[in-house]
Amino acid sequence: MDSSSAPRRMPAWLALALAVAIGVMTAVQARINGQLGLRLDDGFVAAVVSFGSGLVILVVLSAALPSGRAGVARLVAGVRTGGIPLWMLGGGAAGALTVATQGLAVGLIGVSLFTVGVVAGQTVNGLFLDRIGFGPAGVVAVTVPRLVGGALALGAVGLALVGDGLSGVPLWMLVLPFLAGIAIAWQQATNGRLRQRVGTPLTATLVNFTGGTVLLVVAALVHVASVGPPQPLPAEPWLYLGGPVGVVYIFLSAAVVQYTGVLLLGLGAVVGQLLTSVVLDALWPAPASPGFAQELAMVVLALASVVVAAVPWRSLRR
Repeated sequence: MDSSSAPRRMPAWLALALAVAIGVMTAVQARINGQLGLRLDDGFVAAVVSFGSGLVILVVLSAALPSGRAGVARLVAGVRTGGIPLWMLGGGAAGALTVATQGLAVGLIGVSLFTVGVVAGQTVNGLFLDRIGFGPAGVVAVTVPRLVGGALALGAVGLALVGDGLSGVPLWMLVLPFLAGIAIAWQQATNGRLRQRVGTPLTATLVNFTGGTVLLVVAALVHVASVGPPQPLPAEPWLYLGGPVGVVYIFLSAAVVQYTGVLLLGLGAVVGQLLTSVVLDALWPAPASPGFAQELAMVVLALASVVVAAVPWRSLRR
C-alpha cells in the first residue's frame, strides 16, 4: 500500500495539548452560559441561544466548505443505507444536557464546582467506555497508571466536599454536573466514531448541534409555558459567544479522541477546565465557589492525574 495514503498520527504532546485547550474552552463557555442564564432568569432559554447560534455557524460552514458538503452527503448516504446507525446521531443530547446545566447552575455554584462534578462523571464513564472499546480508538487497556490517574481525578472532586463550600447548595446542582460529565464522555466517543464515518469533524459537530438545538427548544418551550417568559435579552455581545466556543471545542473533541482515547481526552480537558475555573472564579467569584486554596489543591491533583495516565511509564523504565 502507498505509504502516502496512510493516515498521519498526531503527536501525543499535541493531542494532549488540544485536550487541555478543549477544557479551557469548556470552562469559558460554562461561565458565559451561566451568566446568560442569570441575566435571562432562564437557563433553558440561555442554552437555546448558545446552541442555536452555534448551529447557524455550522450550517453556514457546512454549506460553504467542500469538506462540509461532502460530509453531509456521506452522512445522508450512511443513514439511508444503515452504515451510520441512528444512535450515532445522539451526541447532541449530551451536548444539550451540558449546556442546559451550565445555564441552570454555573451562575450560582461557580465554574469550579461545576467542573469537579463533570470531572467525576467523565472519569468514571471514560474508564468504562475505553474498557468496552466504545470510542473510535477501539479497546484501550485500563492499565494501572490509567486507574491511578482516574483515582487522582476523583480525589480532586473529593476536595470540593471539604469545608462549608457546599452548604446551602441544592442537591440537584451537584448531581446535574456529574450527569453532564457522564454524558460528555459518551458524546466525545460517539462524535469520534461518527467523524470516522463521515470523514470530517465538521459534519459530526453539525449533527451534534442540530440534535441538541431541537431538544433544547422543546425543553425551553415547556419551561416557558410553565413559568412564564424570560427576561429581555441583554445587550452585551460577549454573552452570546457560548455557541461559537462550543462549536470549536466539540469539533476538536471529534478530531482528537481517536488519538487519545476517551479517558485521556477527558483527563486533559479536566486540567484545562480546572486551571481556567480557578482563574475565572478568582476574578469573578460565585456565591458557592470554593476557596482559592481548595481550588489550587484540586488543580494539582488533576494535573497529577493526567501525568500519571499519559506518561508511557514502560518506555521510561526501558
